[in-house]
Amino acid sequence: MIIDCHGHVSAPAELWAYKANILSHRGSHGRGGVRVSDEQIIAAAWKKEAFPKGHIPLLDQHGTDLQLISPRPFQMMHSAKPARLVHWFCEEVNTIIHRQCQLIPDRFVPIAGLPQAAGEPIENSFAEIDRCVALGFKGFLLNPDPYENSGVEAPGLGERYWYPLYEKLCELDMPAHIHATGSQSERVPYSLHFINEETIAVHNLCTSPVFDDFPDLKIVVSHGGGAMPYQFGRFEAGSLRQKLNFAERMRKLYFDTVLYTPEALELLIKTVGVDRCLFGSECPGVGSHVHPGTGRQMDDIAPCIHNFEWLTPDDKKAIFETNAKKVFNLP
Repeated sequence: MIIDCHGHVSAPAELWAYKANILSHRGSHGRGGVRVSDEQIIAAAWKKEAFPKGHIPLLDQHGTDLQLISPRPFQMMHSAKPARLVHWFCEEVNTIIHRQCQLIPDRFVPIAGLPQAAGEPIENSFAEIDRCVALGFKGFLLNPDPYENSGVEAPGLGERYWYPLYEKLCELDMPAHIHATGSQSERVPYSLHFINEETIAVHNLCTSPVFDDFPDLKIVVSHGGGAMPYQFGRFEAGSLRQKLNFAERMRKLYFDTVLYTPEALELLIKTVGVDRCLFGSECPGVGSHVHPGTGRQMDDIAPCIHNFEWLTPDDKKAIFETNAKKVFNLP
């Protein structure tokens, strides 16, 4: 079985029209809502848009059995003002995800976005956490930078600001999947911002007492941990001077395999270990384009892992299935 822990919802166009509408009136016309039928939600999972095929046909093509779907991060506008817009839109997205997973339960599992309005206490997202838990969601996206690269720095993930969230996640035995949202910088596009924030997140968590204070906390880091596997030696060297062990601390985290070259995948797995890697492809998404050298989509990465002769069958099963079941409490 192949479980993809990193996918994003393919939603009806009415969801994005709703976002444009509330942004244009800034809430003065009231909240409103997304009005779509079950048939429209199902159709969105099959419709061909910017990618070579629709969402489910691409999963079929790549051999993915089950995918955990969350909000499309660059759409989540966590820095928008007034803050109520962040809450309204996030809640509507989560509702669409819930409905799609209810309608297509054999292919999709719901992961919720947190309504992290920049500058608000993290506790303001707890009502939506409770709603999503009651609806059967299996985890939450965590944005380390709700200010969306606007020049205002958010607290690092090792700081006390986040502790109420960590405590709640441990009580629920649910994971957070680190994934930034938009970038307001013209110098740093959102895809690069994701990688930067994931790298910073790993560093913050591995140089802080978070896992001493919350030993049962489950954190998954998107896109293979950003640049951290590649730059791991630099931080390991620094940690040894402080009588710490960066490598040991990294192994308290989990990492998805949303990397699109075999060399990068090999480096990730050998750096953090098989038991810390969860298969992810983010299909359809950035990698859903055909590479001229291979004739395959770049996010069709399962064959790369299958072809690693240095992995045992049990190793591959762990990456493709077992680790995700453990982290996300899947049956």
